[in-house]
This record gives sequence, C-alpha cells and structure tokens, in this order.
Amino acid sequence: MKYIFLIFFMNLLPQYAGKSLRRDDSYLKTFEDIKNEIAGYTDIAKAIIDLAVHGKAQNRSYERLAVFADTIGPRLSGSKNLDAAIKYMFSALQEDRLENVHLEPVKVPHWERGEEFAMMLEPRNHSIAILGLGSSVATPPEGITAEVIVVASFDELHKRAQEAKGKIVVYNEPFISYGETVQYRSQGAVEAAKVGAVASLIRSIASFSIHSPHTGWQNYQSDVPWIPTACISVEDAEMMSRMSFRGTKIVVHLKMGAKTYPDSPSFNTVAEIVGSKYPEQIVLVSGHLDSWDVGQGAMDDGGGAFISWEALSLIKDLGLRPKRTLRLVLWTAEEQGGIGAEQYYQLHKENINNFDIVMESDEGTFKPSGLGFTGSAKARDIMKEIMTLLQPINVTAVYNDADGTDINYWMRDGVPGASLHDDISKYFWFHHSQGDTMTVQDPNQMNLCAAVWTVVSYVIADMEEMLPSKCMEALYICTPYSFMVITSGNSSPFAQRFGQPRSCDL
Repeated sequence: MKYIFLIFFMNLLPQYAGKSLRRDDSYLKTFEDIKNEIAGYTDIAKAIIDLAVHGKAQNRSYERLAVFADTIGPRLSGSKNLDAAIKYMFSALQEDRLENVHLEPVKVPHWERGEEFAMMLEPRNHSIAILGLGSSVATPPEGITAEVIVVASFDELHKRAQEAKGKIVVYNEPFISYGETVQYRSQGAVEAAKVGAVASLIRSIASFSIHSPHTGWQNYQSDVPWIPTACISVEDAEMMSRMSFRGTKIVVHLKMGAKTYPDSPSFNTVAEIVGSKYPEQIVLVSGHLDSWDVGQGAMDDGGGAFISWEALSLIKDLGLRPKRTLRLVLWTAEEQGGIGAEQYYQLHKENINNFDIVMESDEGTFKPSGLGFTGSAKARDIMKEIMTLLQPINVTAVYNDADGTDINYWMRDGVPGASLHDDISKYFWFHHSQGDTMTVQDPNQMNLCAAVWTVVSYVIADMEEMLPSKCMEALYICTPYSFMVITSGNSSPFAQRFGQPRSCDL
C-alpha cells in the first residue's frame, strides 16, 4: 500500500514541490502563520472570559446544575431518574435555542442495589456502612453469616488461600492512586471467589473518608463463581485489620438484595451550533449525564456536563458562529464502562476524519490549571498557543494525556483529545459517595472551567485548518527530487497531515 502512495505523490511532486498539502488540496500554513492566526482571537477570548467570569453569565453553569441536581437527584443507568434527567436536558437545550437538539438511542445496563446492610456480630455488635458494587449479585434471602479474613493485597489473599475458603474477604488495601488501587474494587470479588470465599468487602477507593463508603462498577468472570460484593468505609476496613492483626475473631452478617434486569432503553443527548464554513467537521465537547445512585452526581459528572453545555451557550450569547460545528454530547451509562460512548462511536466512526478534536470533562470542575492533551507533537504545539489566550485567568498549561472514558474510542484511532485539568486533591473524597452533592461545587471555579472549555473549543472550531492528527503527521515533501516519506508517528519536524483516515492503517 505504501508504494501506491509513493507513486501517487511522486506524480504530484513537480506541481507541489516545496509546499505542504492539506485535505482540500490547499497549502498548510506555517507554524508562524498559525501562531498569528491564534493571536487574532485575543479579543474574542477576552470577551468569552469576561462574560463567563464577570458578566451576565457569571455563575450560570452552577445555578443550572443546582436546579438540575436538586430536582432530579442521582441518575443510575437504567433508572427512572436517568430517564427524567435526559428529558429535562432535552427540553433545556431546546429552550436555550441550540441547534439540532436530539436524542440517540442506546441500550444500557439496569442494576439496582435493593436493601442492603452489614453487621459485625463478633467481637461486638457494630453496624458496618456498605454500598453494594455495581453488577453485584444478591446474598441468599437470609443473608450470609461468616468469619472474616482481612488482607491488604491480592498477593496476600493468594498466599492465605486455604484460610479464605468459606469466609468473607475484607480488603484493606492502601490508597496509592485511583488508577492503581481501583483494581481491588473491579476485581476483588473475582479474586476472592477463586479461593472459595463467600463474599467480599472492599475498602473504599478514596483518599480521605468520614465513615463514607464509595461505590462503583465491578466485573465478574464467567468461569469464576459470582459472589456478593460491596464497599465499606476506610475506617471499618482499618478497624477490622487491627482486630485481625491482634488475632481477634471477626464474624459479619451480610445481606444484599441486588438485582440485575434486562438492558433498558436510554439516550445520548446531543445539541449543536452548526458551523458556518465546514459544518461537516466536528469539535465535540462532552460530559456524562448518568451518575451513581448516591449523592446527587453533582461533581461526577454534573459539573463536566454543564460546563460543556455552557460552552455552547456562551458562544451563542456572544453571537459567534465558528467555521466548524460545535457539538455537545451528554453521554449515558459512562459509569458502567462508557456504554453510551461506545454506541456513539459505532454510529459515527465512518466520519472519523471529520472529527477535529474530542473533549471531555469528567474529573471535577474545581480550580482549573489547563488541559490534558493527547495528540501529535504539532497539534500539541498548536494547543499550547491556544492556551496562551487564557493568560487573563492564568490557566495556560498543557499536560500529557487527555483522560476520559467516553472519548478514548476516538483518541485510540488518532483523533486529538482534551480533558479539563483541575485541582483534584479532594475529588476522591466525594467520588461515588453520598458526599457528591452541590455542596462540593464552587460557582467561581465553575465559571473559570466554563471559560477554559469555551475558549479552547471555539478557537479550534473556528481556525481555518483542523488540528493535525497523530498518525498522519509523517507525510512530507521537500523538493521535486527528494524522496517521499510515509510513516507513522511524528519523527519529522517537517511532517504535515494529508487527509487520510486517522487509524494508522497505512
């Protein structure tokens, strides 16, 4: 295949010698041209910041979120609350006079925790706060009463496998980071079942606790028995660990009424500002509308969803219409593994070359410091220039790697991606717990996040050229007599993008 490209471009060399190509056969700008183009957005960026932070739109994303969260409450996949939330947002986006407001159907998991409680019976009576983990099976109707074995790691569990049979495994794993420690929540039941345990209780994946269990999704394996599993507070896990270390026998009674139902109908919620020049090209901003069934889902991910809505509102309020379409997607069933996002990807991936950038905010809307970015070296340089427009609010950093379950499908295939980078030092205090309420949110910080989200998405949507993709930077032409180089990656400083698919399939 690469030789076909070679022959094709060799024929173009005399015509385009020393010039850079783009998908519409015009010439790509030099980086100096791009810097000057971005600098031309200084006044627009200032107008967005002034409107979001100081003007009539001040605190609007917070106030909208407060009404939504207080009215709807938590929004678990498959629940009536999630249905109500989608209907609410569909109407709200229409009332905001956004364009192409519509719903895209998705089938989502439907799990309910039911009645649940745990009681320590030995060495004393003590009520243990629990939250069943997503997809957990129920206990028998009479519950499970069993002795506890406390371990700090999977390695310790397997070393003590003979002791674990017929017991309830309590994991008292130390919190290192969410990414590393979450394996105990997702795989704890499977590993406990492998050694014959009858249930598992996992220390909440939290960096701080006030006796608050934190829930989340967990995964069974078809070839391993499915046992009930729940999270417990950090305090109870540590207490049982101390008791166990002293040789004290611990007995717990656990009862869980969890049920899994057939998948339910749901929707991704979509709205747009249609582009004026390249309407088929998309800049996507997003957050997920679903949440867990505790707290209000205000932080995870009400804030991200509502600053994404706010980005379109601010642009509309200023009478701006970017060259490309700015598309808002509010995902469904993110907490169950990005179910809505996967469906969206399957429906729209045939147009992947028209996706300029995908952006998701799903790690809180606290004080922002910049953006996480995944993309080519040249695209990163452009993003750094765009972020200089946010100097008035001192939010200019570009960090390695965007993060977002819902945009990973696109980034995997080479589409540039961005995520909000903010102060998450307290994020896991409240994550997936009863503490995720509007009290966590700060209107001034949300204003700043909305300003960042809006400036970045608008400028990318309005620039003359799309961001270079990660996979196609390595196409460059030097002189009529030089060799054509086609490769993946970004090894050449002269590498330029030609309009090829972004999946690195050369």
